[in-house]
Amino acid sequence: MARSMVEPGHGDELPASSGTRPLWEAVTQGAVDVAVRAYEGLAASQRDAVLAESSRASAPARATLVEVLRRARDFAGAARVLEVDGSAALVAQLHEQAGALLLAAEAWLRAGEPARAASAFERGGALERALSLYQSLQAREATARCLTRLRRPLEAAAVYRELGNPHAELEALRAVSPDIAVARREAVLRMSGLLDAQGESWRALVLLADALQAPELRGDVALQAEHTRLLRHLNLKGGPSAEPACAPPPPDGYEYLKAIPLFGELSLQDMKDLYQVAQPVRFAQGATVLEKGAPGSGLLVLLEGTVDVLGGPEPGARLLNTLGPGAFIGEVSLILDGETSAQVRACTAVRALRVARVDFQHYLDTHEAAALRILRLFTQKLAERVRALSA
Repeated sequence: MARSMVEPGHGDELPASSGTRPLWEAVTQGAVDVAVRAYEGLAASQRDAVLAESSRASAPARATLVEVLRRARDFAGAARVLEVDGSAALVAQLHEQAGALLLAAEAWLRAGEPARAASAFERGGALERALSLYQSLQAREATARCLTRLRRPLEAAAVYRELGNPHAELEALRAVSPDIAVARREAVLRMSGLLDAQGESWRALVLLADALQAPELRGDVALQAEHTRLLRHLNLKGGPSAEPACAPPPPDGYEYLKAIPLFGELSLQDMKDLYQVAQPVRFAQGATVLEKGAPGSGLLVLLEGTVDVLGGPEPGARLLNTLGPGAFIGEVSLILDGETSAQVRACTAVRALRVARVDFQHYLDTHEAAALRILRLFTQKLAERVRALSA
């Protein structure tokens, strides 16, 4: 028997109790499969004893034990053993597999990976630490996301404004508490400008009128001036009851996103959070929206304009479909890796919302209930397709 694990001062004894000795014997002999079965058969207290005993083992034996623990799927135990002399990055990965996200974040920091540490802190609920790291990395999207979750909507809205994401800015501003007059005033003025710019001047007018009813804002000069400007803009002289003489507002995409079957069981807040993840995009007439054979990039929801779905990029490729506002493409690539199955080209100028795969994966990581609902629906739809093909 190999003696690399002799406990100092104890002759030929393995660093083991009677219950863990078979496991350690297999480890010292390099019989990994035997050791895995032995470890899986131990009681919880005996598994704890193995981890404690590992500190008295040699480095090669600990390396073998780590492989045993990984195969037995005791990722937390493997991380604990590796903490002694292992790679901080591997320790972090094992902690993540074990669901110990805060421990993973600390390990990522030791490994010199602040971006991965920030993500782990955020997913583990340590939002202030995540925010500090995101700010130091100048990761503005992630910074805005953390500020929103920390209930600091005005700061989040300012970041979204810098990013040129008006719908996310608007959603952040809607979360401003009406009980804080100064914050509400700032939020209302900014929301009014955003709504007006999006062709929803009537909604902006209603928002201002409602704010001016609050005693602490009733005499606010800036709000009254904006209210008057919108009245003139809409040619309204009969007060708020008059009908606006303007075209219907363009769709902002929320209703279209909510109507996608994959998101059919999301709660209101989860749906709002998903909407904030989406990015507005535009395509000129004739531009390639999706390239056949390219890696799937995520979900695209059409808001304005039409696209042709073609069998390929070559001239004269077969037209498979023409899609317009409310249609969506690429939802499968949110969850499954794969290539784009068709060429999509803009027939007209197109305005759309994109949910990128990487952003969606982060959304799933930070919204456990939503993730379960989405994945359940996805599995059901996939099963229905398989049954239809089999039939």
